[in-house]
Amino acid sequence: MEEKEEFYIGYLDEVGEKTKKTLKRFVFAALGLLLVCGFLFSFFQNPAVNSSFDFNNPAKVSGVYHESPYPMLRVKLADDVYKDILLLGFGKFGPNKYLKEIKKETSSLVGKGLTIEGQLIYYNGKTLLEIDDSQKITLSNSKMQPITAATQLDTKELEGEIVDPKCYFGVMKPGYGKIHRSCAALCISGGMPPVLVSLNEIGIEEYFLLTNLKGNPIHQDILPYIGQPSMLKGKVFDLGDWKEMRIDVAQIRKLNRESSIY
Repeated sequence: MEEKEEFYIGYLDEVGEKTKKTLKRFVFAALGLLLVCGFLFSFFQNPAVNSSFDFNNPAKVSGVYHESPYPMLRVKLADDVYKDILLLGFGKFGPNKYLKEIKKETSSLVGKGLTIEGQLIYYNGKTLLEIDDSQKITLSNSKMQPITAATQLDTKELEGEIVDPKCYFGVMKPGYGKIHRSCAALCISGGMPPVLVSLNEIGIEEYFLLTNLKGNPIHQDILPYIGQPSMLKGKVFDLGDWKEMRIDVAQIRKLNRESSIY
């Protein structure tokens, strides 16, 4: 006898056996595909990073201002224990536009105590502070030992990637690579300090504030190399919490690979 084709009518409660079997097979197949896709999606994600950005949760930080050569605030944590906080501006700007008014109140701001209200950024032991209003910077009575000069370590040749610290350390995920290159270039051209991220011999990230051969800030000259795996060579200096690398930008060698970080 010829099998009759089932005709399903949505507003009726009865469903034919053949239609039931087809629906069950579809549901089980869809669930299986969903589980596989979920596993593959999680497998190919980058590992979570140890970072925090206290957005909309301003904090007041007091310390002594210095430039090494980028603006920093040295904060005393305990006896002979200090933290060098890298200062950043709001949006895609460095901190200098927010420091102009307070600099008018003194002949030199270096070595003076400051209290700054801003958004703190934490990442892998580094601390940064975003300033969004010049009115939130005031002179204070913070005192400590004079800021010591940078200590030269040695000359290194390092493979890594040049990033802007605000996005890489806390704001953007990801804050590196081709997908973030144009954003990082805008930040650094706006006054953010360029930072080289490099992996040491055991795979731990190290960070170097980049300057020219005289130890002065660099911004525009380094833009063509941002967000691209590169080889850099220069003298390394110890700044406390940070390291500085003095380089000849013309000697940077681009590497033909996707990333030197992940």
